[in-house]
Amino acid sequence: MPDSNCHNSSADIKSQNRVLREVFGFTAFRGLQAPVIQTVLDGNDALVLMPTGGGKSLCYQIPALCRPGLGLVVSPLIALMEDQVLALRQFGVRAAALHSELEPDSARQVWRGIAAGTLDLLYVSPERLLAGTLLDCLADRPVALVAIDEAHCVSQWGHEFRPDYRALACLKSRLPGVPRLALTATADRRTSADILAALDMPEAQVFTASFHRPNLFIAAQPKTGETAQVLAFLAQHPGQTGIIYCGTRARTERLAARLTDRGIDAIAFHAGLEPAAKRAALARFRGGDEVVMVATIAFGMGIDRPDVRFVVHLDMPDSPEAYYQQIGRAGRDGVPATALLLHGGEDIARARHFLTQSNAPDQQCAAMRARLESMIAFTETADCRTARLLACFGETLPAPCRHCDTCLDPPELFDGTEAARMVLSAVYRTGQMFGAVHIANVLRGEATDLVQRHGHDRLPLFGIGRDRTANFWRGVIRQLIAHGALDTGTDRLARLTLMAEIARPILRGETRLSLRADAAPGRSVPGKPPSPAPAGADPEVLARLKTLRAELARVQRVPAYVIFHDSVLHDLAARRPTSLAELGAIKGIGTSKQSRYGGALLACLSEARP
Repeated sequence: MPDSNCHNSSADIKSQNRVLREVFGFTAFRGLQAPVIQTVLDGNDALVLMPTGGGKSLCYQIPALCRPGLGLVVSPLIALMEDQVLALRQFGVRAAALHSELEPDSARQVWRGIAAGTLDLLYVSPERLLAGTLLDCLADRPVALVAIDEAHCVSQWGHEFRPDYRALACLKSRLPGVPRLALTATADRRTSADILAALDMPEAQVFTASFHRPNLFIAAQPKTGETAQVLAFLAQHPGQTGIIYCGTRARTERLAARLTDRGIDAIAFHAGLEPAAKRAALARFRGGDEVVMVATIAFGMGIDRPDVRFVVHLDMPDSPEAYYQQIGRAGRDGVPATALLLHGGEDIARARHFLTQSNAPDQQCAAMRARLESMIAFTETADCRTARLLACFGETLPAPCRHCDTCLDPPELFDGTEAARMVLSAVYRTGQMFGAVHIANVLRGEATDLVQRHGHDRLPLFGIGRDRTANFWRGVIRQLIAHGALDTGTDRLARLTLMAEIARPILRGETRLSLRADAAPGRSVPGKPPSPAPAGADPEVLARLKTLRAELARVQRVPAYVIFHDSVLHDLAARRPTSLAELGAIKGIGTSKQSRYGGALLACLSEARP
C-alpha cells in the first residue's frame, strides 16, 4: 500500500518522486510523464498521446495516489482492467475493477471499498459508469481524477469508435472540479480534436510524445505463399512469443494447425471459440508460455504481456491507426521486436470494396478512404517505412530510421510504364474477366488449358513478357491495384478490371510510373533483431529466476509478467544483488515487491552462485 501521507498530502514534486520510487521502483520519470503528472496534480485537464510502452499508465496512477480521493479509470475491456488491477496490487496499490464478469461477492466488496474510501484506483467501463448508480455514489465522495484510457474510442474518426465513450462528456458537470485525463496511443490530428470536443475538454493541455519506437523493426512483403512465408519468418524467431493476425476465424484455425503439424507451439484464437477454449488460450499466453497466437484482431487489446517478440499480419489493416495499435503489442519491454505485414492486391481491393458498402456519412467515409490510401502507400513505399508510418500521425522523422526493411535493404526502382501498359492491355484484351495468375500466364506465353480454351494464345500480346518471371508480373499487377489503375473483385476469381480514369493515361503513354522490383519469393526479412538476452545476464541464473516467477504466479493465479517483467529478471541476473538494500536498487522493484519477494529472490540468487 502506498504511503498514506502521500495519498493525502499536497501534490508536490517530492511526493511524485516518492511514489515513483517507493511504489513502482523507478528513480526517474520518462519522456512527458513528469509534466503530464504535474498538470493533473494542479487540477487541470490533459490529453496524452503516447506510444505503447511509453508509460501512459503512470501518468494517471501516480497523481491518483498523490491527490485526495479515488482515482477513477474508464477502460474499454475487462481484460485490460483486470491486467491493470493485478499489476497494481503487486505494487501494493489498492485497486479494483467493476465489470459484468465480477462475482457478486467480489462486486459487493468493491462497493464497500468505494463507500469506505479504502480504494486508490477503480477501473470501470463507460457503460457501467454511466448506466448505474456509481456516479451518484461518487458525487458525495472525493474523486482524485478521471482517466479515460484508450481515448481513441471516443472519436467517430477513430478505428475503434464506441458511442458510449462520447457520453463521458457529462463527467464535466457530474464531477465538477475533478481533473480529467484522456490517453491514447493512436490518434491523428483529426481524432485528437474530436476527442477534446466530444469530452468537452476545450482547455485541456495536449501532450504529444513521439510515436517512434526504435526497438520495433518494421517490414512488409508481398504475399507469395502465406504459410511458407510465415514458416520462414518463424525460423528467424525460434522459441519466441508472438502474434499472427488473420482476417478470418477459419484462417486462424487452418494456420495454427499447419504450424502445430510442423512442431511449432501455436494456438488459434477468435471470438467464435468456446469460452473454455478461449480461457485456456489466454491462460497460456498470459502465463508466460512461449507460444505463437494465431488470432483475429479480437485478440490483443487488454493484453499487457511485455515480451511479445513479433507481430505478423496476413491481411492489411484498413488504417495506419489500427496497424500501429496492433504492432504496438510487440516489444512493450523495450527489447527489439519485429512487425511483418504480408500484403496483396486482393487486400487492397477488398478494403476498397467494403468502404463503398459503408453506410457511414460522406465526411466519415472520406476520412476512412484517406486512411486506407495511407495504409496502401505504407505497404508499397520505397522510402523509410517507419517515416511513412509516423507521417500518418503528423510526425516527421528527421532522418531514415535504420530499423525498417526499406532502410536496411532498399528496394530497386524501375521505370514500369511499359510493363504497366502490357498488363493493362492484357486485362482489356482478355475481356476483364480473369485474375492475376491468368494475366501473367498470357504475358509470359504460358499455354495453359484456360489460356487455350479462351483463345488467348492467339492474342498479339501473348508472350510479349516472357523474359520476365511470373512473380514480376504479379508485382506489377499488385502495384497497379495500389495505384488505382486496376480493381479486382471480391469473389473467389478476383477478376481484374480497368479503372478507366487512371488506366487510360497510362495506356496512352501520358503518365509514367516508377515501380519497385519485388524481392524473390522466399527471401528472408532483412535486419533480424538481436537476441533479447541482455549482456551480462547469466543464462542459468535467468532460468532459475523465471522458474521462481512462474511458481509465484501459479500460486497467486496471476500472469507471470505482473509479478516481474523480463527486464527486471535480466537486471537481477546481471547485477546479482546480495541484500535487500541492493535489491531495492533494481528498477521495477518497489517497496511492496521488495517486502513480498525479497527473501525468495535473494535465496534464488544465492543458490545460483558457484
